[in-house]
Amino acid sequence: MNRRHTLAPALLLAAGLALTACGTSGDDPKKPQAQDPAAVSVAVAVKYETAVNARDWRRVCELSTQQLRDGTVEQCMADSAPTTPTAAPSTTASATATFDPPRYADGSTMPPPKPKPTSSGPDRAKTGPVTVERGPVQVSAIGDYAAGYGVMVSFSVTWPNETSTVRTALRVVKEGGVWRVDQSEDVHDGDMVQGDPIVNALMW
Repeated sequence: MNRRHTLAPALLLAAGLALTACGTSGDDPKKPQAQDPAAVSVAVAVKYETAVNARDWRRVCELSTQQLRDGTVEQCMADSAPTTPTAAPSTTASATATFDPPRYADGSTMPPPKPKPTSSGPDRAKTGPVTVERGPVQVSAIGDYAAGYGVMVSFSVTWPNETSTVRTALRVVKEGGVWRVDQSEDVHDGDMVQGDPIVNALMW
C-alpha cells in the first residue's frame, strides 16, 4: 500500500513534465526570431541605394551610421538637400588645381566616377531597380570603419542615347543594435577584374 501511494505523485509529475515538453517543443510563431545578419545587411544595402536614387534623404540618413551622415539625421538631410546653383560660379584655386588620379595596384589609373542622375536638368536619367550583384562578404575593420558585411549593388542608368550600369560597394555594420550603412564607394570597371571588387572598393 505504501508503495502505491509513493508512486502516484511521481507518475503525475512525469506526466506533467511530458505535457510541458510537448507544449514547448515547437517554435512560438509570435516570438521574434533571430535574423541572419548577412541577410539583413543585404536588405539594408538595397534599401539604402534605392533611397539614394529616389532622393529620399530622410531614409538615406536613417539608414546611415552616425559616422557616414556626420551628425544627426536632421543635419544629414539638410546637408544632402540640393542647393540652388549661382548664376555665375566663382573661380577658385581648387577648381583649377591639378592632381594625380588614383591608381590601381598595377599602376594603371582609375577612371573618374560615373555621373549619377540628378533630379532635374539635361542630365536627368532613368534608373532601374537596385539589385545585389555580389556579396555579402565579411569585411574587416579598417581606419575609422568597423567590421561588418560588404555588399555590391548595381542598377542601370538610361540616358537619351545610352545605357550604363552603376555599381556601388556598401559596408553595412551594426550600430546600437541596428544594421546601417557605414561606407559607400563607387566600383570601377578595373575593380571587377582584379580580385574581389567589394574588397577592392572598401578596403583601400
